[in-house]
Amino acid sequence: MWKQIFTKTYPDVKKEAVWRLWTDINNWPRWHDDLVSCVLQGPFAVGNHFMLQPKGMKPIKIDITEVNELSSFTDGTSFFGAKMYNTHALEEAAEGLKITNTLVVTGPLRWVWIKLVAQGVAASFPTETEALIQQARGIHD
Repeated sequence: MWKQIFTKTYPDVKKEAVWRLWTDINNWPRWHDDLVSCVLQGPFAVGNHFMLQPKGMKPIKIDITEVNELSSFTDGTSFFGAKMYNTHALEEAAEGLKITNTLVVTGPLRWVWIKLVAQGVAASFPTETEALIQQARGIHD
């Protein structure tokens, strides 16, 4: 198993705003500058999936494997000989909202997919999270 964790705490941002952006998968390209499109098939719920198309690549099917309302969700991608899971978590702390992304790759061919995909995904977490937070701070109820 290979694991990478990115975590950062942000003051002055509401978990409801971040959750709304996370669950609005069709609009991820607004704050993911490396995406062409992202289309959720059905509601944001375990068992459903979305098609994510990074720039310069074909769409990839990503399954929603776990949802804990306003707290966390996990999505999973199946590759030949490996699986990649990304857990997105929110935690309210005294200093602000703690956001954590945990990327895990398992399987006998994980080393291939770590090099081809996972390292790039993990490297994008800081930039994507900053863009997410800027979007979330602009949401007012």
